[in-house]
Amino acid sequence: MGIFDRLRKPEARNLENPSAPVSAEDFLQVMGWGGGLSESGINVTIDAALGVPAIWSAVNFLSGTLAGLPLHVYRKTKDGRERIQTGNLPRILHDIANDEMSSFEWRKYLFDQVFTGGRCVSYIERNGGGQVVNIWPLDPHHTRVDHVYHDRKLVKVYTYKGQKYSANEVIDITFMLKANGLDIRGPIMTNKDAIGLAIAATKYGSKAFQSGGIPPMTLQGPFQSGAAAARASTDVANTTLKLAREGKPVMAIPMGHELKPVGFSPDKMQLLELQRFSIEQIARIYSLPPIFLQDLSKGTYSNTEQQDLHFVKHTLKRWIEQFEHELNLKLFPRGSKNYVEFNVDGLLRGDFKTRMEAHATSIQNGIRTPNEVRDIENLAPRPEGDRLMIQGATVPIGTQMELPLDAGSN
Repeated sequence: MGIFDRLRKPEARNLENPSAPVSAEDFLQVMGWGGGLSESGINVTIDAALGVPAIWSAVNFLSGTLAGLPLHVYRKTKDGRERIQTGNLPRILHDIANDEMSSFEWRKYLFDQVFTGGRCVSYIERNGGGQVVNIWPLDPHHTRVDHVYHDRKLVKVYTYKGQKYSANEVIDITFMLKANGLDIRGPIMTNKDAIGLAIAATKYGSKAFQSGGIPPMTLQGPFQSGAAAARASTDVANTTLKLAREGKPVMAIPMGHELKPVGFSPDKMQLLELQRFSIEQIARIYSLPPIFLQDLSKGTYSNTEQQDLHFVKHTLKRWIEQFEHELNLKLFPRGSKNYVEFNVDGLLRGDFKTRMEAHATSIQNGIRTPNEVRDIENLAPRPEGDRLMIQGATVPIGTQMELPLDAGSN
């Protein structure tokens, strides 16, 4: 095969060309799940992208955080709201999603799919009375979403391995929808050029340290023939590897010969700067402050705290609300007084001092009762712990006690 044969483009295979068979890999490519060639020449796939530590860290950090937040069911009442702790649904959302997965494991799987491929789907299993008995995650790679007409309405239909489900039977979370409202844009394939550069930098860094970190060299000298040059280069290569294994830093070169490196060293190619830039790009893709990808190069005590607040307010809040709204839409009938909500206070579990100070403030200012705080801390309620309290020194203006006029005369 000649060089021009190797450069010839492969036959195009798509859904518009029925004469070209479409394999499973081709179908995934058309649907946006397969790999894509980046400008750096790297074929970007989800598995390849997860080989970049920053991608791995971003996906696991976000999905693990969302899976670890307590998820409760509430009911609106005339006095505010009350938490529902009995029945199947509270147990499913907080503890066990189905017979094979915990609630944490289910949510972790869902958001792993969202932050890699861009979509997660789950089937809601109901009994004859319409009550939810299980929630089963579906593989998004084998799920097709279509619009069909039903009773003169355009409705969504989900097809999973030949089984069709209506939209109200499926929990569907997407990273970003395309204009048709069906297909999705995943973070990895949409940003394949930036991620391909990160993969290339990771691979280059690994190859730079092959053979003990010895860069490729040229041996220059007064060789009489090509065979002599080949023998000399072989001897130098073997000696160099032997010295590297033995940890000896010096090698003798015959007079009139010289070793020169070929190409650029990682330092001259600014490999560290490139990898740091890739971390910043990946942080932008996932709307994460760089400190959450373990990049503390520009972190200080004050701005690290602000980035922590940025994460909760501008990144986590978006995913929490999207998930809550999807669950409320699919789990309850329209007009229901029941709803689900995350308890974001769970983010403070790792900071005991901050958590206790927040609890004390909420009790002293009549925001929460002692028993509500004890429930957050998984402690048993106490008698008389359901009354709201307020500090005695805090009273309405005009009702404070007045001292007698001669109280300060002595």
